[in-house]
Amino acid sequence: MKCFAARADAKTVPLFPVTKDTLKAWLKKSRKATADWVSASGYKAAPGKVLLLPGGGKSGGRPLDGALVGVEGPADIWSWGGAASTLPKGRYAVADETETEQGTRAALGWALGSYQFDAYKETTPTEAVLVWPKGVDRRRTTAIAEGIYLCRDLINTPASDMGPGELAEAARTLARAHKGKVRMTVGDDLLRENYPMIHAVGRASARAPRLIDLSWGRARAPKVTLVGKGVCFDTGGLDLKSDAGMKLMKKDMGGAAQVLGLASMIMATGLGVRLRVLIPAVENSVSGDAMRPLDVLSTRKGLTVEVGNTDAEGRLVLADALTAAVEEQPELILDFATLTGAARVAVGTDMAAMFSSDETLATDMLDHAEGQSDPVWRLPLWKPYRRMLESNTADMNNIGNAPYGGAITAALFLNEFVPDDVPWAHFDLMAWNTTNRPGRPQGGEAQGIRAAFAMLAERYG
Repeated sequence: MKCFAARADAKTVPLFPVTKDTLKAWLKKSRKATADWVSASGYKAAPGKVLLLPGGGKSGGRPLDGALVGVEGPADIWSWGGAASTLPKGRYAVADETETEQGTRAALGWALGSYQFDAYKETTPTEAVLVWPKGVDRRRTTAIAEGIYLCRDLINTPASDMGPGELAEAARTLARAHKGKVRMTVGDDLLRENYPMIHAVGRASARAPRLIDLSWGRARAPKVTLVGKGVCFDTGGLDLKSDAGMKLMKKDMGGAAQVLGLASMIMATGLGVRLRVLIPAVENSVSGDAMRPLDVLSTRKGLTVEVGNTDAEGRLVLADALTAAVEEQPELILDFATLTGAARVAVGTDMAAMFSSDETLATDMLDHAEGQSDPVWRLPLWKPYRRMLESNTADMNNIGNAPYGGAITAALFLNEFVPDDVPWAHFDLMAWNTTNRPGRPQGGEAQGIRAAFAMLAERYG
């Protein structure tokens, strides 16, 4: 990656990570002129904030003696992203490295802070370069960063340039890079191959719906299947969204972006799995062919579903994809989706809500989420709420019959298509940063996939 250098040179500037609590001790060990400079600047070591330390004649020809980087602690990732995006052009190195883990987090944060989405406007590139910290697994760190870049790029691309076809091409490009394969089921072929709900949701658009099916890895390796919601734009259908509700709907394929980013990490690091990625890619549009409220849809599983609301379309396309995933009897299934506003009310925009039918899988995910600073919060698959999905006309409705527990009822709907003996976790996420923060620019975001990758790497690495 362009934001890294292999080795230091004579002009490399040392970076000194400090916290609000350790700043005072660091100043006691520094030169008086440096301590006076820091004091005069009013620097408080706020996370992500940097302070350049002017050369004092003893810096060996360097223009700077170094720079302070405010961090929350050794486990901090994001403050290093803030440093990458604010430091001036130059080569930098983390000073006084004592732990490989801290160096790894610094490198990853630096990479994520160097990200820019520049497809549609000229930007000022970040020109601060970090010398790879000692002991860092460069291949793994690069794979994670590139997977997140891919995820962010896909979400940030407007729907005019990221429809079902373009999303399919992104999957093909990724597969070609790692010698994987992609199979596509498009348009009316979805009916012939028994994906009726994917077809029903996407048929109103001029851009044909499709199921993207990517496979990679040794045939006899443990089977891991990722499913991502690929609604490339969501008008809400005939239950039309408001203008405010529709504004960010280019990100409604955020689940697909997550699984492609995660797949990129898995393939780039060569995890010992047989990977399958399933993405139902559609636009939920309005036309004379659009599905209607109270229509009854068939499913790949054979259940019938009454459409209580055409704006609850993501669970419909996911249901057919999950049914296909189960047919291959994988060791585990992970699905990612920008599914419900109720999940955002419950856990906010910074973390994914997780539902799982498997205690071991759920525990592993939560442990790695904490370890990777990639927050995930488990919500219950509360089976008594299944009654809220009952329909007088069909086997079930696609929405609950009460305005409560919306994230749970959506997860329970999906759970109908995954048997209890298949380890499965569902992630309901925002996939978007609402503001600019260190290492996390406003726009598309990867959520939960660093944790998922760490969990999979521990199991299959």
